[in-house]
Amino acid sequence: MKLRLHEAVVLKLDEIEAIRLADLESLYQADAAVCMGISRQTFGTILLGARHKLARALIEGRPILLGSLQNHANTTSISADASTTPRQRIKQ
Repeated sequence: MKLRLHEAVVLKLDEIEAIRLADLESLYQADAAVCMGISRQTFGTILLGARHKLARALIEGRPILLGSLQNHANTTSISADASTTPRQRIKQ
């Protein structure tokens, strides 16, 4: 199956990290914001945007790309780098 990049929903690294901290680690927004080194309000804004993108992708059947569209321009499948977490990649 060919990846439809023009229809893809792209989650930026900070959005991935926000989803991980809030939904996977079950941290309060204030605590998650401290982990990311941002304000609670900024964290909430990032999280809301990430959840909206995920909902759009799930409801509309769009592919989800992690990172930027540029990173996936010549690929037809997505593989995750298991050696680092999204939080570590944000700091790089």
